[in-house]
Amino acid sequence: MLKSKARWKIKEQASNQVDLLVNELKIDPLTAKLLINRGLETIESARGFLNKEEMCYHDPFLLDDMDLAVRRIHAAVSRNEKILIFGDYDADGVSSTAVMYLALKSIGAEVDFYIPNRFTEGYGPNEPAIRKAKEEGYQLVVTVDTGIAAVHVANVAKEIGLDFIVTDHHEAPPVLPDAYAIINPKKPGCPYPFKGLAGVGVALKVAHALIGRIPSEWLDIAVIGTVADLVPLVDENRLLVMEGLHALQSTDKPGLVELKKKCGILSQVIQADHVGFGIGPRINAAGRLDSADPAVALLLTESHEEAELLASEIDDLNKERQAVVSEITEAAIQVVEDHYPPDENEVLVIAGEGWNAGVIGIVASRLVERYYRPTIVLSIDNEKGLAKGSARSIEGFDMFAELSKSRDILPHFGGHPMAAGLTMNASDLGELRKRLCQQAKEVLTADDFTPITAIDLVASVDEVSVTVIKQMEKLAPFGVANPTPKVLIQDVHLEQMRKIGSDANHLKVGFNQNGATLDGIGFHLGYLCEEITSAAKVSAIGTLSINEWNGHVKPQLMIEDVAVSEWQLFDWRSIQRNRIVERLLTIPKENRMLIAFKENTKMSLGLEQFDITHVSTNMSNTTDLSGKYVVLLDTPEERQQLKGLFSMSETPNRIYTIFHHESDSFFTSNPNRDHFKWFYAFLLKRKMFNMKQHSEDLAKHKGWSKQTVDFMSHVFYELGFVTIDDGILTVTENPEKKNLDESKTYRMKQEQVYIENDFVYSSYMDLKQWFSQILQEKTRDEKSSKETV
Repeated sequence: MLKSKARWKIKEQASNQVDLLVNELKIDPLTAKLLINRGLETIESARGFLNKEEMCYHDPFLLDDMDLAVRRIHAAVSRNEKILIFGDYDADGVSSTAVMYLALKSIGAEVDFYIPNRFTEGYGPNEPAIRKAKEEGYQLVVTVDTGIAAVHVANVAKEIGLDFIVTDHHEAPPVLPDAYAIINPKKPGCPYPFKGLAGVGVALKVAHALIGRIPSEWLDIAVIGTVADLVPLVDENRLLVMEGLHALQSTDKPGLVELKKKCGILSQVIQADHVGFGIGPRINAAGRLDSADPAVALLLTESHEEAELLASEIDDLNKERQAVVSEITEAAIQVVEDHYPPDENEVLVIAGEGWNAGVIGIVASRLVERYYRPTIVLSIDNEKGLAKGSARSIEGFDMFAELSKSRDILPHFGGHPMAAGLTMNASDLGELRKRLCQQAKEVLTADDFTPITAIDLVASVDEVSVTVIKQMEKLAPFGVANPTPKVLIQDVHLEQMRKIGSDANHLKVGFNQNGATLDGIGFHLGYLCEEITSAAKVSAIGTLSINEWNGHVKPQLMIEDVAVSEWQLFDWRSIQRNRIVERLLTIPKENRMLIAFKENTKMSLGLEQFDITHVSTNMSNTTDLSGKYVVLLDTPEERQQLKGLFSMSETPNRIYTIFHHESDSFFTSNPNRDHFKWFYAFLLKRKMFNMKQHSEDLAKHKGWSKQTVDFMSHVFYELGFVTIDDGILTVTENPEKKNLDESKTYRMKQEQVYIENDFVYSSYMDLKQWFSQILQEKTRDEKSSKETV
């Protein structure tokens, strides 16, 4: 058995609509199942998802207050009023700021932007910045990707005569700001049909309304915030990202060109992952470590020289950010291990003095990956007595909703079900931790603390083809709410399995089923070569891709997780004695159970450092093997010992066979009944036989070994056929008739021959069959016993 790293949650494999989509859209059944599992069950919805030509943007004026905002902005332009864009310091906020700036510039506005400093001002609009804007002659402030919770700031703006327009996409709090206009698809009562826009998506809708058309010239910027902010890539976002990636591919904006160079993707076909893991983190790095202004400047600059300098600056900041993240992550892990062990804390609330507030969201994500607990990481400012943090959650725990229950100690917080940001008094950290842990106990079960991998499709090997993969690629771009399809290959045989890579830390396998084969690649999964036997039936999940190499094109599975549902037999019988310790140490200590039948095996194999369970012939077995990795170090004295070991306990996950034995009965001379008959007749004629003087001569004469003569002599002695005194064998007159197997020595000799034949020299398949039969008999006996009761 091999347990998967995550819980595999297989989506229902719908069948009633599959044939309809297959016939109408001329697609493969796997593609049809995938569409249905994504909620696209009708011909119209599925066709629209597959064909970009049938997709369209929604009317921006469906957003509540859009008409008010557009009229006010146009009025500001006509009156030459100064407009200030108030943005946020993440990739979504930066790209939102750039799009809004370009849109206002395009209609002739006198406009500038302001992004608060994460460390000195914190998140969102703040009173000093608003008052300063008024002093500098601004008449209108437009927020982007922020502002929905700025109740106090909106009141201040109204008080000082500064019009305040909010454009945001975050969850709306119970009380909304008293702003001139609020444009947010999540605003209560807003009729806009799609609620999943990023901040830059909302900014793009404002631009759309202002200029009267889709602003396609800024899609290469809008795609950055949309992908980086992890909003659902469905509906309007899907179209935006599809067109945005295409625009980013061919962009001539100097800043984006230089940014692609730094990411090493200038000549590549741009995918959503390039944005999510390359461009987005670099844009984010500026605001995480210092001011986000250089990132906005990079997106807006028309100078290649300035773009090159800014891109280098941001790339350096990203490298610094990576180092800081690693340092704080190590410190946070130490805090968890020393003070808040996960098995005692359903929610991790971890804080450290002076931790960089710009990267603690990343650190929180790292802790969730490691411990799979809802996690909040905070940076403590002892001078102010405040803690500023970021929260990341797991499925089943709505972080925004759960934090909302503690508004009395959370004066500033906001976010989503899976992520949030907050500022609080450091003295309230213990109370927040206590509350959240209790809340988690009420809504989460033990299973919820194991990660879930959602599986879109269960496929057989022969169903996977290049054609199918190309069809599935039409569902791209993939992201939140439209993830890259996860495929399960279930209970298949392995044609090959080996380690690859310069460090031999990657895995390559060949899956075989129904006469078809499929290659599988698992990065950093090379260790599984020691976890899976070649005879095992394996299940694997991953993503499908096309491998093009040396003119050959074929499908492959990029493996993410592997499981073996049945117990496994690992054959270590041929392992050299001096390597046994090394191999045993590869078995996890918490699962390892070493079994020996002979007292001297521990010393004989040099295993003094290990705990070994000794099973003797005269003891009833009470050893619990359930879930264990059982290592059989030596051969039993009797086969029944081994049968008893496995018949009285739950089935182990794995069995490792070493079956060390000091001497071979199988290959030494094993006299048959004719040999015994001849030897006894010989003794009857002689009456007496000097074993010391004549055993070797007799053995040579018959072509036996001296051990054979001594063995038969000892059997006759045990049966009472002869007496032996100082090497002189004397035949007993009129002995009682007995069978050879009434001699213990004879029985043990035959038993050892059987043991060696069955366990030491048998083939792998024969040995596996022997254990399988014992385990099946145990299962049948248990079932029969239950039925009887």
